[in-house]
Amino acid sequence: MFAWWGHMVVRLRWAVLAAALVLVAVGSTWGAGVFGQLTGGGFDDPASESSRAAERIDRELGPQGADLVVLWSSDTASVDQPAFRDPVTATVTGLRARSEITSVTTWYDTQAPALLSTDRRATYALIQLRAADKDDKTAAYEELRPALDAPGVRTEVGGATAALHESNTQTTKDITRAELLSMPVLLVLLVLIFGGLVAASTPLLIGGLAILGAFVTVRLVTLVTDVSVFAINVITLIGLGMAVDYSLFVVSRFREELAAGHDTPAAIRRTMLTAGRTVLVSGLTIALAMASLLIFPQAFLRSMGLGGIAAVLVAMLAALTVLPALLAVLGRRIDALRVPLPWRRGARGGRPTAGETGGAWARIAHSVMRRPVRYLVGVTVLLAVLAAPFLGVSFGGFDDRVLPPDAEPRVVSERVAAEFAGGTISPIDVLVSGASPEQAQPFADRVAAVPGVTGVQVAANRGTSTLLTVTYPGEPAGDTAQDVVRALRDLPAPDGAQVLVGGRPAVDLDLIDGLGDRLPWMALLMAAATLVLLFLAFGSLVLPVKAVLMNLVSIGASFGVVVWIFQDGHFADLLGFTPTGFIEPSNPILMLAVLFGLATDYEVFLLSRVREEWDRTGDNTASVAAGLQHTGRIITAAALLLIIVVAGFATGEMAYIKLIGIGMIVAIVVDATLVRALLVPATMRLLGHWNWWAPAPLARFHRRFGLHESAEPEPAAPETRHAEFTK
Repeated sequence: MFAWWGHMVVRLRWAVLAAALVLVAVGSTWGAGVFGQLTGGGFDDPASESSRAAERIDRELGPQGADLVVLWSSDTASVDQPAFRDPVTATVTGLRARSEITSVTTWYDTQAPALLSTDRRATYALIQLRAADKDDKTAAYEELRPALDAPGVRTEVGGATAALHESNTQTTKDITRAELLSMPVLLVLLVLIFGGLVAASTPLLIGGLAILGAFVTVRLVTLVTDVSVFAINVITLIGLGMAVDYSLFVVSRFREELAAGHDTPAAIRRTMLTAGRTVLVSGLTIALAMASLLIFPQAFLRSMGLGGIAAVLVAMLAALTVLPALLAVLGRRIDALRVPLPWRRGARGGRPTAGETGGAWARIAHSVMRRPVRYLVGVTVLLAVLAAPFLGVSFGGFDDRVLPPDAEPRVVSERVAAEFAGGTISPIDVLVSGASPEQAQPFADRVAAVPGVTGVQVAANRGTSTLLTVTYPGEPAGDTAQDVVRALRDLPAPDGAQVLVGGRPAVDLDLIDGLGDRLPWMALLMAAATLVLLFLAFGSLVLPVKAVLMNLVSIGASFGVVVWIFQDGHFADLLGFTPTGFIEPSNPILMLAVLFGLATDYEVFLLSRVREEWDRTGDNTASVAAGLQHTGRIITAAALLLIIVVAGFATGEMAYIKLIGIGMIVAIVVDATLVRALLVPATMRLLGHWNWWAPAPLARFHRRFGLHESAEPEPAAPETRHAEFTK
């Protein structure tokens, strides 16, 4: 199949390149319009109790709660003095005349103590917007923001809508800055790795094609379902990262085949037989790993899964079609515009011989395989130390402290918690439905007696529906708030009534519980997909199981470092973030999907070459050494380039962007060095010929249906295999 594919791409190279140009044109015009079709938010589970509570409150009592919290304060005047009162009341009057606003609640109207600071120099207003969904509310906030300022009084705006707007805006800035920082460094490294400008440009071309193609794909998806703006984040990261990896592998193999004396068509055919097969297996594995995010009900996770699937599949298809077509046109001109580098003297001297074991990477492999137990124990202990902090992980919901310290929504939240008697702008909502106000009052008294509750108010009442707002000390995502939510849900409802507990603390708790319920299924899907695809690629049951375990080891080390830094607060000042004492659970889930796919990517690169040598020689030790010698430099270069792609994330202002960037860097470094260069050779040496074991029925299945083509398909001599099996 792969030989035929290589032949057809060479034959149809101009048609393939023309189709790529059409895709670029469509992607840069119609596809780029995807930004206007994406939605914000998407963090809620529609089936959770908090979501049902919000829907019932809107239906039975009308819109409740505050979309915006406008904090007015002064260093000199109190709220009673004209210098403070007059500009604020004038601003409030103007706001109530705006069509975007349904209600404005202030201390001047209600004299509610919770709206007045303890020093009487600050007060805040609660504003409800008329818009129904979060995107429309964000757009309304952008229009309203100038009208919220009161002349002569300091004005700061917080609340859910302002926090969402700030989060989206700052995330976009962080990602844009990350790309601007990484692209020049990436280009320089590509030139150094490939040794020439023409070869170095191919990963960037394929990366641009992958991103634009993913834009087109995601915009098509928006025609049938909502897609969150977070899909774009994954598209740029995965699209460029995988394009670089696949281009590096394909171009390196193509140049190797040219150096061996093959003409361009034969070199492309042999490249597709080997590197093309590897890219296909890798792309499908990563796509299926990202597909595991689709099982979650939260729209933002599903959207990142869709974005990742689109990006990796387009990158894979481009590497299997557009890239070989381009190589067919360039031929030996792929080495044009070479950059003279002192360490490359003699680098073009020819293709390494099959089974070559004299290089630095082969020496590392032989060193490991002479002492496999020592290396296995030593690396395992080191990785266990790195992973150990994850045993103490604590999960929590969205916290305003992930925003920069000077972000207005964070400032408002912290000031209200510190300076106002109510202590929070995110109360817990308790809907009592099916009970008269007289029946609801005893229940409200029981709510007030719950440990951690600092106040209970009747916020709204209509017929047999009553809304209670419950305040508590500390942060909305803190342990106290979550304990209060659990306790409120355990209270027996009044006779004949139904009680639903919602509000932001309940949303966070439902998010944590919902993600935890589906996480085992996600892990099962990823593991099953990896086992099946790697079996089809290598015909072994042992290697896929080992690959899954190796992936978990490297990811576990990354998670441990993330907890040590971001939960425990180490290097917080150096990295510029505020530790919250917990980890938002969607971040590790996203990292798990991405990193599991990337780790399998490197595993496939290495094992493909090892399998090729095993098919040729039947010598396990020599095959591992030769495989590492042929792929060690490529895997290291691919890891370095991917680190550059994600390194800019660590410089972002948003704490969760930093977390993802640092977590991925740690995982990539661990996987490309400790795992692939040391742990894999050690385990393969200990397993010996059992690396390639499969039951007879499955072995026959693989021989018939497996992806087992290679450039050198001749089997090893029977006596060679027998000798290896008896070692």
